[in-house]
Amino acid sequence: MIESPAEYARLVDVILDLIEAGETEALVPELLALGAMADDHWGHLGRKVVDALRGADESYRARLVHALAGRYADLDEGAAGRRSIVALLGAVGEVRTGEPGGPQDLRPALIRLAVEQDVHYDDRQLLRLAELELADGHELPGEFVAVVRRTCLTRWRVPEGLGALVKRLTDPVLNPGEAWSDAALADVAERGAPWRELLAHARTASAARPSAKWDAAARTLIEPLDGEAVRERLTHWLRLVGRPRTRPLLHRGWGADPNATFDAYNTDALRGLTWILALLPAHQDTARALGALVETALKKVPGLGPVNPKVANAGVNALARIDGEAALAELARLGTRVTYKGTLKLLDTALEARAAALGLTREEIEELAVPAYGLTEVGRVEVELGDSAALLEVRGAKAHLTWRGASGKAVKSVPAAVKRDHPDELKELKAAAKDIDKMLSAQAERLDRQFLARRTWSYATWRERYLDHPLVGTLARRLLWTVDGTPAGYADGALRTLTDDPVADGTEVTLWHPVGREPAEIVAWRDWLERHAITQPFKQAHREVYLLTDAERTTGTYSNRFAAHIVRQHQFHSLAAVRGWRNKLRLCVDDEAPPASRDLPQWGLRAEYWIEGDGEEYGTDTTESGSYLRLRTDQVRFYPIDSPENSAHCCGGEYRMWLRDGADPVEPLPLTDVPPLVLSEVLRDVDLFVGVASVGNDPTWQDGGPGGRFREYWASYGFGELNQSAQTRRVLLERLVPRLAIADRCTLEGRFLHVKGELHTYKIHLGSGNILMTPNDQYLCIVPKSGAGAAPQTGYLPFEGDRTLAVVLSKAMLLADDTKITDPTILSQIRR
Repeated sequence: MIESPAEYARLVDVILDLIEAGETEALVPELLALGAMADDHWGHLGRKVVDALRGADESYRARLVHALAGRYADLDEGAAGRRSIVALLGAVGEVRTGEPGGPQDLRPALIRLAVEQDVHYDDRQLLRLAELELADGHELPGEFVAVVRRTCLTRWRVPEGLGALVKRLTDPVLNPGEAWSDAALADVAERGAPWRELLAHARTASAARPSAKWDAAARTLIEPLDGEAVRERLTHWLRLVGRPRTRPLLHRGWGADPNATFDAYNTDALRGLTWILALLPAHQDTARALGALVETALKKVPGLGPVNPKVANAGVNALARIDGEAALAELARLGTRVTYKGTLKLLDTALEARAAALGLTREEIEELAVPAYGLTEVGRVEVELGDSAALLEVRGAKAHLTWRGASGKAVKSVPAAVKRDHPDELKELKAAAKDIDKMLSAQAERLDRQFLARRTWSYATWRERYLDHPLVGTLARRLLWTVDGTPAGYADGALRTLTDDPVADGTEVTLWHPVGREPAEIVAWRDWLERHAITQPFKQAHREVYLLTDAERTTGTYSNRFAAHIVRQHQFHSLAAVRGWRNKLRLCVDDEAPPASRDLPQWGLRAEYWIEGDGEEYGTDTTESGSYLRLRTDQVRFYPIDSPENSAHCCGGEYRMWLRDGADPVEPLPLTDVPPLVLSEVLRDVDLFVGVASVGNDPTWQDGGPGGRFREYWASYGFGELNQSAQTRRVLLERLVPRLAIADRCTLEGRFLHVKGELHTYKIHLGSGNILMTPNDQYLCIVPKSGAGAAPQTGYLPFEGDRTLAVVLSKAMLLADDTKITDPTILSQIRR
């Protein structure tokens, strides 16, 4: 839709006059202006211009292409004008490219335009350019070869000439332009033909798994090379995967950004490299590189989804083929982090196979898979390196590497002698610190899911795999356990009861949970943790407990506690997967989907959270691919785990149970029949989904979102009654606020933390973190920095991981000293 039809018509007339006059240089800026106005819809809104250019003589069109190519080169990378030029040339069509009678110097200009495209708009022109250049004895630039290959891969029916051309273009062996492929091509050029043959063989990895014939050929190619050198080079290349492109490509403004994806031609080579690594002796660096590749390949890209699941799957399959502790550890770690269904299924299969081969359960293999990473005692190792020493120590959720110099005193940086004389040991220590950080996060998530696993351990096994494990022990010693029914925590070098009596032995151990505990006991354990300055890796003593309400007793078989919320679909989808729920993205199409669900095999139950897509307008309510941006939430229900699945239309409507082969419908279980621990943990998951993904906690949505539709919901959620997690936060703040440096400026009243600044008094909502200020409860929008999750320095905190608590505290610290605020977006609001 043209915003100014009169200006559009005037500009079209100007352009037509310039074309008729044979102008080119003066025409280019006008064409770019029209492209911006028409959003590059040359085939529709720019039809008169396109028809005029198509009707112009060949010489004029060639001069215009030169002028456009020159302007293209002058524009910045990613500029909208570059998209306009490429779109215009695509609409105008063929320009003679050097045939007899055509302009001979036009070819370089067209090649220059082609090399920055992900896929060329005219494969016939691409083919002619290549054939003419080759006929003249010119070597095709690697970037031009790359676009020819990518264009061929995108065609459903590959033109015969283009397919034949790609088969001829064997150099370079990979497409340049990616950091990893550039490094590989440089290494191959330096090391010679045997390395090139190995890389070319990797390029043939087009199947899901390598065949015996493929493996045999790879072993033959590896044999004359140094296997250690092969491993070192290949892992180096893989570590570069996902880095910014060395030669950025033009983003057309629709679909996925090609600079955020993998080069389509190079992906088979990536799979082949993982297969080759699986044939080499096991090594920690191999496992690290493959694990990182899996995560990189599954990163989400707008308009696409995961970057390349096939590459991720190849990495998992390679890890599954490698023996040893490091590869098993990566599989177990990825099993707690990966949410993409296809890859997660492969991980589950690999771990189940390892467990079966060792005669263990899946849970046992996950426990045994956690390496020590060189730690010689729980959370600590000291390594002598000449006259210096390194201390690798786990503090909370992070590993810290510190140094002692030759004098025995602590130093701030790595001693020069260590860098000079012990580079390999230094490299391994730094790598171990990074590995520990990743594994700690994965293990904390695994432990947090153990409450519903009904897991028990013998005392000796538990001490070995948990309490005294060099890495897991740093988490286990900050949790509460029951030993033969007696609650205990670790403090002052021993396992102790609530009265600090040591627990030296036992028979059976389980993870402590507050459900079913007396309030006095829960409070006493919170005091015990504080007395011993223990910060738990996640909420346990402070864990929210969701007991059955009178309303739920009335509804009987479902809970409406978390119904009628508006949540961001993709954030909800990711959170659900991390917490072990199955979910299907809702598309704005005529299709049905089951509810989000979580199987609880240890209890014989399935939990369901009923959801539906919100809205009906493409682009406003959906992504480019048609998936809803937001969902509306409804009931939580429980069914026997083997009962038929419910489903409903993606756009909303009644859920129905799909019955097959004459099966009878299965009624949902009465909530009174659901074990209290199960009810509490499932509702806690759902509370997390709403608390994190609700549009109500987005500080920029005060206008109510698209069309103001959600203004009422945003206000009611952002400043309304506190949910269970926010009530827990309030209880914690009652103890925490008096210790803050700004305590004299803070008071807790109802749903808010009141902060008295010099300019205003501010009310921070404890559920959403949204702010009202005097006078008249004016809304103050402060957007937390992306990734901000650590609370400001406030002294002791009893648990990690509450991002909203961190947001509330950081906003309180900022607003208590509001005269020192320098951010212009905040100043413009508080100084009105």
